[in-house]
Amino acid sequence: MTSAAERQKPEQQQWREAREGAYLPRTNLTADGAADLWKKYMQLTEVEAAFRTLKSELAIRPLFHQLERRVKAHVLVPFPRYALQVTLKHLLKRRASEYSPAEALKWLAEIHRVDIVLPTVEGREIWLRRIAKFDARQQSILQQLQVQLPERLALTQILKCSENSALA
Repeated sequence: MTSAAERQKPEQQQWREAREGAYLPRTNLTADGAADLWKKYMQLTEVEAAFRTLKSELAIRPLFHQLERRVKAHVLVPFPRYALQVTLKHLLKRRASEYSPAEALKWLAEIHRVDIVLPTVEGREIWLRRIAKFDARQQSILQQLQVQLPERLALTQILKCSENSALA
């Protein structure tokens, strides 16, 4: 009994051996060259990865939509996040940062704000909202992005506040 490989024509066998271990994408896109085509393909994989990650985080997959408006809404939810992630990636790349967007977001997410509540002798409270000090990584990322956070934050919502509170 002969195997399928033995029954192939010699040129088919050569082709099979030449492509062994190679990834051969197929597309209908036009490009100026292989490098341009590869760049477009990598952008597609980035978009798919971003959508897959976000949909997993929001626990909104898998969904099987029947109506066009629902499909559009499903795409609309992760799109702003993807746009911000790409912008962050390009800003970090432009500044020759050693951080990936995921690493930068991980470190920046650890920045804390602190509410300082000072009681007065009249029984009122003075609320001061501050950003805690940055560690070296956070400071580096903020400098690379050319972002300066304010020392003092406006109080937009006060919790546990007496009716006689004064805002600083």
